[in-house]
Amino acid sequence: MAANLRLTAAAAAELGRQAAVAGTPGQMHLEVTPGECAQHVLRIRAGHLAGIAIARADGVTLHAPAEQCKLLEGLCLDYRGDLSGGGFLIRSSDGVEPCACGSAFSRV
Repeated sequence: MAANLRLTAAAAAELGRQAAVAGTPGQMHLEVTPGECAQHVLRIRAGHLAGIAIARADGVTLHAPAEQCKLLEGLCLDYRGDLSGGGFLIRSSDGVEPCACGSAFSRV
C-alpha cells in the first residue's frame, strides 16, 4: 500500500456495497479533486479506474492515482448513513483540517 489511508468498518462496508451494485465487486477508486469549501474533496467511484491500491478492508480494495498518495496520507475515511441518505466523511488527523461538510479537507 502506498498511502496511509485508514478505512472504518462502516466505510469498508459501504465501499463494498457500492462496488457490488456497480458490477465491480471489491474494486473502488478514490480521486482528490479541488474543493470549494476546502482545498481538496474526495471523489469516489466504482471500479479500478487507474492508480495503485491504497487501502484494503473487508474484501474491498480502494485505488487512487499514485501522485495523490501524499495528499491521502493520514486520512481516515468513514461513512455515516441515516434515513435521508448517507455519505463518506473524512475524519481528522494530524495536519488535516476537515471541512464542516465532512467530505472536503485542507492540509495545514
